[in-house]
Amino acid sequence: MFKIFGKKKIKEDIVANVFINSILNTIDKGFPEIVGIINDAPEFTTSPNIHVNDDDQFALIVFAANISYISGHLHDSTDDRITKLIFSKLSNVFGCDQDQLEKTIKEYQCYLMKVNHPSKNMHYAMSKGIFGKYQLNNFQDDYFKNMKSPNPMFLKRLDEAMDNFIWNWDAFNQKHQIV
Repeated sequence: MFKIFGKKKIKEDIVANVFINSILNTIDKGFPEIVGIINDAPEFTTSPNIHVNDDDQFALIVFAANISYISGHLHDSTDDRITKLIFSKLSNVFGCDQDQLEKTIKEYQCYLMKVNHPSKNMHYAMSKGIFGKYQLNNFQDDYFKNMKSPNPMFLKRLDEAMDNFIWNWDAFNQKHQIV
């Protein structure tokens, strides 16, 4: 990689690899912490007993949110090319069909937008998505269970933890020039 004007030149293929590997690494190291936050939450009447190996839905939520941020940080069709590369490489990692993976990620993106409507903040949508996909409403006290809404104290704690799962495009773009 060459350094010109303080930025390293990096190929789109490498960007996709770094993006996927960083997020997968963060999920592997961070999901046990999320499980602890959920299972030990005092807002639940009983522990949801989520297992650290039950990270499939979590991974899809994290990738759906992070992929949705790409178009806001990359331009001139770079976003489309990198997104396609990410889907291609991610389908190899997960051992599934690329078209099916794209469809699933898009469904998760729609789900996240729906559970967080009218807000368009994908960061907060991740916490609400986790709440829904892991059926955490079943473990709340009657007041919040009947409202079918997450306890705001729990949601705030989860939002803060989810900060760690957002790819920092601003920092990446300051250090790298995609070629």
